[in-house]
This record gives sequence, C-alpha cells and structure tokens, in this order.
Amino acid sequence: MKDPITISITGAAGNIGYALLFRIASGSVFGADQPVNLHLIEIEPALPALQGVVMELDDCAFPLLKNIVATADLAEGFKNADWALLVGSVPRKAGMERNDLLGINGKIFTGQGQAIAANAKPTCKTLVVGNPCNTNCLIAMSNATGLPKNQFFAMTRLDENRAKSQLAAKAGVHSSQVTNLCIWGNHSATQYPDFVHAKIDGKPVTEVISDREWLEGEFIATVQQRGAAIIKARGASSAASAANAALDTVMALSTPTAEGDWHSVAICSNGEYGIEPGIMASMPIRTKADGSWEVVEGLEIDDFSQGKIDATIAELKEERDAVKDLIPG
Repeated sequence: MKDPITISITGAAGNIGYALLFRIASGSVFGADQPVNLHLIEIEPALPALQGVVMELDDCAFPLLKNIVATADLAEGFKNADWALLVGSVPRKAGMERNDLLGINGKIFTGQGQAIAANAKPTCKTLVVGNPCNTNCLIAMSNATGLPKNQFFAMTRLDENRAKSQLAAKAGVHSSQVTNLCIWGNHSATQYPDFVHAKIDGKPVTEVISDREWLEGEFIATVQQRGAAIIKARGASSAASAANAALDTVMALSTPTAEGDWHSVAICSNGEYGIEPGIMASMPIRTKADGSWEVVEGLEIDDFSQGKIDATIAELKEERDAVKDLIPG
C-alpha cells in the first residue's frame, strides 16, 4: 500500500465541498491503491456543521481514508498538503458589484496563499474553485512566496463540461464523443468555449454542426450563462456539477492526456497566444506522462475566436488591476 497523500479542502462543509469529499475518500479520484488524509478547513461558525460531515465520513468506513483533520486554522489545515482545493469563498449577493466581491475574497485568498507556502509540501498543487476563481487564484499564487507558479490552477473544467454537453446534444451524440474543447480566458460570462478547434468523433465540430449561427450565438451564450440559468431553475448555484468538475480537473492534471486531446484549466500565462504574462487565463493544457503539464501551442486562431479571447483577457486584466494592492511586487 502506498503512503497516504494529504488533500486540504477549504469550504469543506459547503455544498461543493460536501459533494466532492466522499469521492476523494472512496478512491475514485486518486486510485483504489492510494490512501488519503483529508484536511477539512472551515470558518469558525461552520465548525459544528463540519463536525457533522466528519461524522458522515466516519460512518462510511472508507478503507482508503486514513486520517481526518477538521479545523479553522489555516496552518493546521494546509500542513503537509499534496493538493489544496480552495473551494470556499464569499458568494456574490444582491447589490454587490464584482469589484466588491474581488476585494472581499481577495483578502481571504491572500491568507490562504501565505499559509500554503508556509505549511504545505513544496510540491503542493493548488486548485481554486471559489469564485471569481481566476483572480482569486492569482492572489493566492502571488502570496505563496517560494512556490512555483505552475502549481496553481483555476477551474474552468465546469465550463468545458457544459460546452461538451451542449455540442453533443446539438449533434445527437454522447458527450464522450466531443474532444479538443478548450475554454479560453475567465470563468465568467466572457469566457470563450472554442468550438472552432473542438471535434466530434474526430471530425471538426463545424463539419458535424453546420449551423454556424447557432455556434457563434446560442451555443456560446448558453455556456456563458449556464450558471445563472441553474440558479434560476433550482434556486441555488451549481454544486454537484462544480464538485465533479473540480475532481475532473485534479484527475486531468494527475494522469496523461489522451493523445491528440487537451483539457481546460486556467494557468499563469507565460505569453502563450499573445496573452499577457502573469494573467491567470484558461488555455488548452496537456498533461504529460511524467506528471508535468504544458500548454498546447500552435493552434491557429481565426478572427472570430481572437475577438472572443481578447474580450475575456481584457476582463481578467481589469480584475487584476482591481486587486493590485493584494498582489505583492
């Protein structure tokens, strides 16, 4: 049996945290031969609810779950972490501007980035799920002094999954037949689900779906506004699908990508595709056999796609500038 790995999760008693914990503990994420320790982090008022979650984990008697830590202390929560899943964040409320949300959550992710750098393993990978996740990740990464920037990620896999589902439904195929779908830019209403390079059964989407007007209009809008549509339908934001996408991201970054395919996650730009360096932007990523990852470069970007990418990157720059006081250096 392997040595246990430690997974630290913030917002562990929240809806998304609750939806992902049991899959990690069961072995469905890191493998049936990989024991895990769960470090569950919450704010003080949520600790009683978190204790209830711990009780449920105990009651499952998972063979691979070796230890549980439930705490509001960041140093204890991130101690020796192999993965940090930053799920918890303050949700946007009525009357709150996006910049207000950035400021409130920015301070939270400042402290978390510092705590990860001080307490987690030097090889710890951090995935930010709490919104606005791109800029929250930028803040955490910028405050995690000494840790490599290529170990920080922001989740856009939920948008990728949504886009694949919409394309599959339009084409009358299963979503597993849709590949090479990249989300560019921000996890927001400006994101660009790139149908130009996507494939269905190995064929370009634009050959399978001839309705270009739908692709450029309704398809993109549906993916961009899917979160709002779910809130309207169920009276609450996406939880199970967000948790599923977070775990999809962890698995995609932990296992080699199928040959010729790629997956979406926001990473710190080094200037790929003309995106300003230092911006936390979603791009096409390929995970290699040695566990490292690389940006899939060399894709030809047409004028339509470039306009969409420019718009979402412009928003990311605005968000960065709004929290510049929280970014050291």
